[in-house]
Formats: sequence, structure tokens, C-alpha cells
Amino acid sequence: MSRPLNIVFAGTPEFAATALEALIHSPHRVVAVYTQPDRPAGRGRRLTPSPVKRLAQAHGLPVHQPVTLRDEATLRTLRGHGADLMVVAAYGLILPPEALEATPLGAVNIHASLLPRWRGAAPIQHAILAGDPETGITLMQMDEGLDTGAILAQRAISIGERETAGELHDRLARLGAELLVECLPAIAAGELEARPQDDSQASYAAKLEKNQARLDWNLPAEALARRVRAFNPWPVAQTRLDGQTLRIWQARPLSGTGEPGEIVTAGREGIMVGTGEGLLQLEEVQLPGKRRMAAADLANARHLPGLRLGDDTT
Repeated sequence: MSRPLNIVFAGTPEFAATALEALIHSPHRVVAVYTQPDRPAGRGRRLTPSPVKRLAQAHGLPVHQPVTLRDEATLRTLRGHGADLMVVAAYGLILPPEALEATPLGAVNIHASLLPRWRGAAPIQHAILAGDPETGITLMQMDEGLDTGAILAQRAISIGERETAGELHDRLARLGAELLVECLPAIAAGELEARPQDDSQASYAAKLEKNQARLDWNLPAEALARRVRAFNPWPVAQTRLDGQTLRIWQARPLSGTGEPGEIVTAGREGIMVGTGEGLLQLEEVQLPGKRRMAAADLANARHLPGLRLGDDTT
């Protein structure tokens, strides 16, 4: 292979930490790590370091947490690392042209979709919501646009029929780390041809918001099941039951009829709810202040048939 590279890594969540771990154990040298500033988390709202920061500190790597990469002092520090390449994965900050040009080989991004499909912040969830049969990882030469850079390499995987966003996230994180390490020698040697994206085929994956979690029972069961999967583990699909929020962690679509939101049957197989088309079988649910439970256990604990989900009154 070509000589090992000196790399500046920029990323924040677990997806990025998986790639950083792979780089740490590769022949290449991570000379500095950039990640988002610590954020309040948990009930106590204590400042909490990102997964990338925790991993970097555990391996004794220099960590930088600038609020922006646009000021000259921060850019001077970035250039001062003398890195060959910047690797970016779910960093969360916009990289200005000066940052993209801070290393001779530029910046390579690990993106969790088959670009130009699903540019943006939530490609994994949107692939599930849309019912895409496959997704994958793109290694992209970064430019100033939002996930618009030229494609260096891609690898596709099928999306499981019942796969949740959390499960797909973990598979893609591992795939991204593997593809990055595999392609670094060719990137160093300039052997990867950068292929421009077809902008006419682009779609946008907007960041998920909590208010999207409420289920609309007028939708078909198939669409509702995809929402349950896409919103697991966050923000978690939910509805109202007897004035309480009922979170839905696992569900599947079935044939059958019922008024939208009406609990048709409830028993050992779970809770069957009418939708705009078909039935949604609730399999795992959660009441406020309680642990996740099998829907059958909730069905055994109270009489549910005839109640209507989504209403605050029955």
C-alpha cells in the first residue's frame, strides 16, 4: 500500500465513533479529532461529551471542539496539524472552503446513503420511511454544498423487512468504517475517480423532529409500520390511549379492516388497530413511566377492544 496517512477526523455521534475506531486500529495516524462542543444531556442536564470525544480521549488523541470553523485562529490550528487528509462523519458543523482546503487531499465524507439519494441529516430514517429496498454508504469528496460532492466509492446493502433505524444505523456505521479504511490507500495514491452526482436524482432527508412521532391512523398500515421502524430508537412512534401517551416500539402491517385508530382485537398476538388500509399489529409498547412491554401483556392487563387510539377521550 501507499504510505500511511496523517488524518484529521471530524465527527460527533456513535456513527462517527465507529469510523474513528477503525482509523485508530488502521495503519494510518489520527493526528487530531474535531467534534461538537459538549451538550447538556439526561435529567440533570449535565454537559456530556460526544461519543467521538470519549473515544478520542480514551486513546490520548488531541480533541478540538470549536463552535465554528470559520475563524482564522481555528483554521490556523487545523492547518497546523500537518495532516494529509480530513475525514468527516456526521460532524454537525459546516466546513467552509478554507477548512476543506486545509489538507492536501481535501476532506472525505462518510455518508449513510447511496448519494444522490437522501442528502441531508437523516438519510437512514428517510430510506425506511420511503420503503427503499436498499441503501448504503457513500465516500464523497466534500465541497461547499450539502452532500453534493463527487462520489469516490459506494457500497450498497439491502434494508431488512423489519429492520429499525437503530439496527440499520449500526450496520451502516460498520460498513462505512470498512469502506473508508479499504479505500484510503487509493485515495492517498489518487487512484479513485471522483464521479459527479446527478443532481436531478437528488432527494433530501430533513432532520427528524419530535412532533413527527405522532401516528396518523388514516395512513395505510404499511406506511405506519415503516414509521414505527424509522422512529426506533428516536423519537419513537406514539399515539394516545385513554389520555396517556402510548409509545410503539415494534409493529407490523396485516390485512384486515377496522376504523382508523380503533382497537379491533387484543390478545396473545398483540393489539390489532384499524388504519386507512389494513391493520397494524402492535407488538411492543410503552406507557409513561413504565418499561417497554409486549403488547400482549398490555392486552392482558386491561380491556382494549373498542377503544380508539389517537383520541384523548373514549
